[in-house]
Amino acid sequence: MSTSSSSASKPQPKLPLKQIPGDYGQPFFGAIKDRYDFFYNQGRDEFFKARIQKYNSTVFRTNMPPGPFIASNPKVVTVLDAISFPILFDNSKVEKRDIFDGTYMPSTDFTGGYRICSFLDPSEPKHTSLKKFFLSLLSANHKNVIPLFHTHFTDLFVQAEAQLLKNGKSDFNTLNDKTSFDFIFELFFGKHPSDTNLGSKGSTLVTLWLLPQLTPQITLGLPKFFNVFEDFLLHTFPFPALFVKPAYNKVYKAFYESAAKALDEAESNFGISRDEACHNLVFLVCFNAYGGMKLLFPSLLKWVGLAGEDLHRKLRDEIRQAVKEAGGKITLAALEKMTLTKSVVYEALRIDPSVPFQYGKAKEDLIIESHDAAFEIKKGEVIFGYQTIATRDGKIFKNPEEFIGDRFVGEGEKLLKYVWWSNGPETVSPSAEDKQCAGKDLVVLMNRMMLVEFFLRYDTFTLDVGTFLLGSKVTFKTLTPASY
Repeated sequence: MSTSSSSASKPQPKLPLKQIPGDYGQPFFGAIKDRYDFFYNQGRDEFFKARIQKYNSTVFRTNMPPGPFIASNPKVVTVLDAISFPILFDNSKVEKRDIFDGTYMPSTDFTGGYRICSFLDPSEPKHTSLKKFFLSLLSANHKNVIPLFHTHFTDLFVQAEAQLLKNGKSDFNTLNDKTSFDFIFELFFGKHPSDTNLGSKGSTLVTLWLLPQLTPQITLGLPKFFNVFEDFLLHTFPFPALFVKPAYNKVYKAFYESAAKALDEAESNFGISRDEACHNLVFLVCFNAYGGMKLLFPSLLKWVGLAGEDLHRKLRDEIRQAVKEAGGKITLAALEKMTLTKSVVYEALRIDPSVPFQYGKAKEDLIIESHDAAFEIKKGEVIFGYQTIATRDGKIFKNPEEFIGDRFVGEGEKLLKYVWWSNGPETVSPSAEDKQCAGKDLVVLMNRMMLVEFFLRYDTFTLDVGTFLLGSKVTFKTLTPASY
């Protein structure tokens, strides 16, 4: 929780007011050192855990990558516990203008010259119009999720089985990339991307456009000998949008021609020009939705796969019984009865959120509280939260580093207010006036559908798990067909 310290009538903090520990080091060189610690010397999680231990505090100062020369000011106040983290959701206290990607913002040349909705603060009128447009579009297409998901991901599983038969293994990520893009495109626009100028290359073109915007946040995992070269190439200067302009133009053309109905609605009902609406749709579908699916589905299957056969048995029994009671059909009512399935999805989103970084700039002098102390943040300071640490808060969650499939069953549902993968609590629905993910309910539904489709088809499975750029890499070793 937080209270303003700029008012004479401000409430006094209940905990002792302490100076925020940590520092930024020497100008320029401090940011470079922290960048090397983050990517190479310590790694992402250890970078934060080491500083929590060093300062004996979950609130501290540090520099966040990329730093020079991509970000002019890498200084942040870091919040890494379940009490201080929610300040990032309070739009009356923090500003979200141009801070979606953190301390840097990719050129608007990547998005047709527009500041896309994700980079707008809720106080900007255009944000409200765009968010209402997105919510309307999502609502209109919600009824098509279940049948389209079944069609597209049944094809994925058929391909995975063929790869296993031929090669003894199957690369889920590669299959998922294409399937996810095809599914989300058809969901929004009612046609398969292969029926547009994209052909079968939609996911490839979109990934080509995505990567230059994300390179300041990634490492390729190369041997240490190449660290200096990789850091210079990925983290020192922004990639010009010019290199991916041809790919983006093809994607934009396909969207503009396929989304006529949606663009009509944007123009007539929300006062958004067709061009601006289309560029925002590209970002929503390709960056937010497809980019999320590239990370979410491998993560979900990773954690479920590693949990083992006992969880697999419980999931398949629950899923098959609910579908049987629904007359053999997957329905929203049947999905709501699958309490363990829902919990497993929430637990995957808690332990491995697809967008782990959140940022906000203090609109005024603030006092925030952690479990142990209160801290003053000055107006204009950037507040940063690493969700992967904050949602593993041991004072909130029992055995927080463990994947516990039934964590959110029964009384455990009360803990959902601490699940923030959507840039807001799981217990809150997105609105046009906030920065919570417009597709929050869609994402949860798709993850449930992944488990339902999977365990209707298979009894159990084994896999190899690795990492790739910003997410998990999953390779199926076995898929045991359903025995019923």
